[in-house]
Amino acid sequence: MNNYFLTSVGLGNLDIGIILIILAAVILILLILNIVNMCFISNLKKRYKKFMLGKNASSLENEITALFEDNKFIKTSIEKNKKDIKTLYHKFESSFQKIGIIKYDAFSQIGGKLSFCLALLDENNNGFILNSVHSTDGCYSYTKEIKGGECKTSLSEEEEQALDMAMNTN
Repeated sequence: MNNYFLTSVGLGNLDIGIILIILAAVILILLILNIVNMCFISNLKKRYKKFMLGKNASSLENEITALFEDNKFIKTSIEKNKKDIKTLYHKFESSFQKIGIIKYDAFSQIGGKLSFCLALLDENNNGFILNSVHSTDGCYSYTKEIKGGECKTSLSEEEEQALDMAMNTN
């Protein structure tokens, strides 16, 4: 069967049945794409309705403005917190953070470890050692200044132990 239109286009030898099958396949593909698009638009409409639930344009604008104001407030709060943390860190830096204590028996005849050496150091290993010596006559306390983990005067064995203990504290 010859068709004048197919012959004029240059497809005169092509069977019209094949053309109809190809057109039916294209129509089927377009129908499937149309259904997919309709599903996508339906989901989009549902999301839009949920987004706009109980809102109109002006109230939605007020909500968005309120969110921006909240965001500004949070940012200023974060900056204030950073400054406060920095201040606290500088104050904490000079407080006593490292402690070492050694109990010992100053005089072997008394018994009971009633004497002690207490080392208190800050982050930079500055502080002091308190040595309290207990004897039958009373209790005597001595302090020695520590700078950078060093003492200008000589330290007893117990004071060295207390200082080492404090400096090795994390």
